[in-house]
Amino acid sequence: MSVTNWFEDKRKFGGLIGAFPEEATRGSISTEKEREKRINVNTNRGLWARCDNCGNMLYVKFLKQNKSVCEERGYHLSMNSMERIELLVDRNTWIPMNEDMTAKDVLDFSDEDSYQNRVAVSQEKTGLTDAVQTGIGYLNGTLIALGVMDFHFMGGSMGSVVGEKITRLIEYATDKSSPLVLICASGGARMQEGTLSLMQMAKISSVLQIHQVREKLLHISILTYPTTGGVTASFGMLGDIIIAEPKAYTAFAGKRVIEQTSRQKIPEGFQAAESLFDNGLLDSIVPRNLSKGVLGEISELHSSAPYKKKLNSE
Repeated sequence: MSVTNWFEDKRKFGGLIGAFPEEATRGSISTEKEREKRINVNTNRGLWARCDNCGNMLYVKFLKQNKSVCEERGYHLSMNSMERIELLVDRNTWIPMNEDMTAKDVLDFSDEDSYQNRVAVSQEKTGLTDAVQTGIGYLNGTLIALGVMDFHFMGGSMGSVVGEKITRLIEYATDKSSPLVLICASGGARMQEGTLSLMQMAKISSVLQIHQVREKLLHISILTYPTTGGVTASFGMLGDIIIAEPKAYTAFAGKRVIEQTSRQKIPEGFQAAESLFDNGLLDSIVPRNLSKGVLGEISELHSSAPYKKKLNSE
């Protein structure tokens, strides 16, 4: 029996995520040490990848088919922004927006390397101009405005370009009365842009207020591993519906900073999605392979809401 056939049989009998649904959604929460070991899976680098959560070697072909979810225990490994777009958007319907927008080093910032060099390296590594892709596409036949952050680009940090692209996407969604879906994966504000990066929080929140409150339009926020800092403090937690992937690490400040500031011991798993859900900060924890169906049902439900029909008739 070939290795490929062996894995095929293993997948049929064991299941990819269904074999361990409780571990994929509610199971043992990663410790700090385990989180530090979590890998960024580059599915183009070879035949095998290791899941550092459970230590198993994963056949990349099946890992890609299973949407970067570990077939052994259901751990959700990282995805780049293009993989997430392909996961959610109907085939051949994706239309990107503002692709050519790039960051400027207005502060002439430099530490171990210059800001411009860091941006150039990330652009070469990811093929992106900055840490978010925005555009429109159909999700199960419903037109949505979609923004997807990419942690592989400078840790998904939010600078002026990220803020402006998301702001323009929200304005477009408001103008077209389209549902808005924002997928978060970020280390927070981009320190190389100083106060300019912090201003993006207020800018995005302002246009979201028009979209959600004044125009009564839908904003769904999806939190993935990790969502922290200024993204959590702004649009990440401003969704009408807030969804997280299993075990997604979500925080404003890290555990060490909180413990040093409050002088209190923080329990393990305090900032994992399961803990946030138990404490009412999330609406749902949705495994990756179900996310498109769940988002489609929510969008369809919202579009047929009675109050919207009443507003339209007026």
